[in-house]
Amino acid sequence: MTSNSIVDLARASRLASVSMQSVTNEQKNEALLRIKQVLAERRDEIFKANEEDKKIAEEQVKAGKLSASLFKRLDICNGDKFDTILSGVSDITNLPDPTKKVTYATKLDQGLELYRLTVPVGVLLTIFEARPEVVVNISSLALKSGNAVILKGGKEATKTNAVLAKVIQDALASLPESNGIPKEAVQIVETREDISALLDLDRYVDMVVPRGSNSLVRHIQNNTRIPVLGHADGICAVYVDKEADINKAARIAVDSKTNYPAACNSAETLLVHESLLEGTDKFTVVATALLNANVTLKAEENVRSFLLSTVASELHDKIVPAVPEDFDTEFLDHIIAVKSVKDVDEAVAHINEHGSKHTDAIVTENEATADIFTTRVDDAGSYWNASTRFADGFRYGFGAEVGVSTNKTHARGPVGLEGLVIYKYKIKGNGHIAGEFGSGKKQFLHETIAPENYNV
Repeated sequence: MTSNSIVDLARASRLASVSMQSVTNEQKNEALLRIKQVLAERRDEIFKANEEDKKIAEEQVKAGKLSASLFKRLDICNGDKFDTILSGVSDITNLPDPTKKVTYATKLDQGLELYRLTVPVGVLLTIFEARPEVVVNISSLALKSGNAVILKGGKEATKTNAVLAKVIQDALASLPESNGIPKEAVQIVETREDISALLDLDRYVDMVVPRGSNSLVRHIQNNTRIPVLGHADGICAVYVDKEADINKAARIAVDSKTNYPAACNSAETLLVHESLLEGTDKFTVVATALLNANVTLKAEENVRSFLLSTVASELHDKIVPAVPEDFDTEFLDHIIAVKSVKDVDEAVAHINEHGSKHTDAIVTENEATADIFTTRVDDAGSYWNASTRFADGFRYGFGAEVGVSTNKTHARGPVGLEGLVIYKYKIKGNGHIAGEFGSGKKQFLHETIAPENYNV
């Protein structure tokens, strides 16, 4: 697009977001159910585009220009993935409207009331790689939360993304005029140049949500004045404590690593209490479970020596030496870095130094130790005896997610509807002026208003 076209598109999104401010929950749900219906009706068209993208991507994988993990994320045709996408739209309609909620209410004076209400952020710019289902997920969350959204997907899914966005726009355009949601509430751009132009338009775009590689997120963060909500890495860790139930540890470690290795919530680091390497085969059980799941263990020398002496010889080729960089690496593959620590404090220190503030887990039967870990690890999600793979908006009950945030402001962890609203203050008065209040004058009441007496 030309720079003028991009400005026009951003301006149209801004106008759409203004229109969305007064849309009711019923109107939002009407739009979402219409989107689901039209997606189902045009399934063949969507699948055809996805097959074309996959055919091109297959050649790129063979040429070493596209990773196998990204290729896997591209497919929405096989299995029940498309039906899951449709179900996700329905799930979002069943969620409560996150807007117009009163979060603070106080009487300042007789006839003078202050309210804090949740409102949409405005215009979201979402940039993502592969995973074309993100077009539907984020569009649905944006609409449900009263936001307009501009989408930019990866070039490996260009055809699929374009068709999905067109279907959504057509569904919105087919709504009755009384609905109030314009088709411009969901728009898509295709090139890096478009994104570069949009990142300068802080007048129209309120928040950027990048989903993808470390380099993508860092580039966005370094090239815009617009607030960025997201995470650059997914370096998640599992710590097996000396008081771990070893069968739980094996299950959790394997699931955290292998359930979907290409996901940002898969484990990249395995920490083990050093006592489990002395006079016991407990850690051997965990390591063997990972090795049998085709995971390569990049282990520090003391861990590697222990495993080579306790693990079946036919598995030794998957136990390789670790280098320091491995503990700062997001493998996104059947590889995990392994290190021993002397106690939970050292585990916490390692994660806070090398982790990405995403999600980390401890396996232990000691509640006090678990509390130390989950309290002191600086991350968006701290789990006790559970897989890191639970860090997901759908699994949290958000319907879907726009991404996972490791930020310390506004929203953190999987970002669902509540992360797509901000708040504003409203005052209702009756000719009140600030000059009437102060020393020797009227004093503020600051009385809490009960919900049944809200007047907004």
